[in-house]
Amino acid sequence: MSEAEHRREPKHLLRPFEAYVLPRLAAGLPSWVLPDHLTAVGVVSALAIGICYALSGRSTGYLWAANVLWVVNWFGDSLDGTLARVRHIERPRYGYYLDHITDMFAAAFVCVGLGFSPYLLLSVALAMLIAFYLMSINVYLETYVLGLFQFGYDWIGPTEVRVILILAGSALALGFEPVLELRNVPIGTLDLLGLLGVLGMITLLGRRIVGNLSKLARLEPPNVVKIPESSAGQGSSHD
Repeated sequence: MSEAEHRREPKHLLRPFEAYVLPRLAAGLPSWVLPDHLTAVGVVSALAIGICYALSGRSTGYLWAANVLWVVNWFGDSLDGTLARVRHIERPRYGYYLDHITDMFAAAFVCVGLGFSPYLLLSVALAMLIAFYLMSINVYLETYVLGLFQFGYDWIGPTEVRVILILAGSALALGFEPVLELRNVPIGTLDLLGLLGVLGMITLLGRRIVGNLSKLARLEPPNVVKIPESSAGQGSSHD
């Protein structure tokens, strides 16, 4: 199912802000800037963010650089589709596929970079990546079977996640890094928050799966025999 055949239903907390700002930014871009250029900006900036996180043990300046790059990432990743719609040059299937396959790589760049930073265990970062992939797969399945594209979960979408990571990076750069102890085992605050984030992601995913299955069960009740129209027509004839 292409993007032209499903309806978009964003419910993110910052969606009203983006609905106002993004079309205006797109209208102000020079004509030589194309949606693919913005997609490239999004994925390259994600790679740069991962590198900055991996190098953040050398200097907190890399954390500030990552924060700036998150704004660049938002600009490229959020604006590519908007630019295509504003100019009426949409390529629904191409754009849908390209946008989400680059999201997969971008998430991997960021999570692996975090895992190689001194602030987050690699195992926790990979758990976050797996949870993100599971949530993404569910969204793509929803798009196919329900005709509804809703990338965020509840009030949290990609932009809100960027804001959270910018705030976390700023706190770390300013030296706010308390260490908690669980049964005399020191646990970094970011590790704990990461694990709680994974738990929250799985919980939101579980709720969405249950809701989707309930909706689909109402649309397609079990044990209902479907008689082909041709057979029904033959059965109504007289000998």
